[in-house]
Amino acid sequence: QLRLNESGGGLVQAGDSLRLSCVPSGGHFSGSPVAWYRQAPGKQREYVAGITSTHNTSYGDSVKGRFTISRDDVKHTVYLQMNSLKPEDTAVYYCGTGPGTRYINYWGSGTQVTVSS
Repeated sequence: QLRLNESGGGLVQAGDSLRLSCVPSGGHFSGSPVAWYRQAPGKQREYVAGITSTHNTSYGDSVKGRFTISRDDVKHTVYLQMNSLKPEDTAVYYCGTGPGTRYINYWGSGTQVTVSS
């Protein structure tokens, strides 16, 4: 069964950058859309960014201009480059794939990102 594995989270200061990675195991997501979502304590899961198999991208309003999603189809990896991080970016970040970037049926277990002010 397909599993997604996120990495790259950590504790950083406001204004810093992080790059998250999502790697599949037990299968692949080649040819499928992949998306990043996040969930902060007490809040609903929020769409962050998505990328299609043809590398079309979309972003949530709160991260536009600061985050960049990309995929390396040779390495079977999807990245989320996060720049100019803010304390409100603090959340668990999840990678997901499915029929669409808003239609996820496989999730990773998440990676914690904490941004201190």
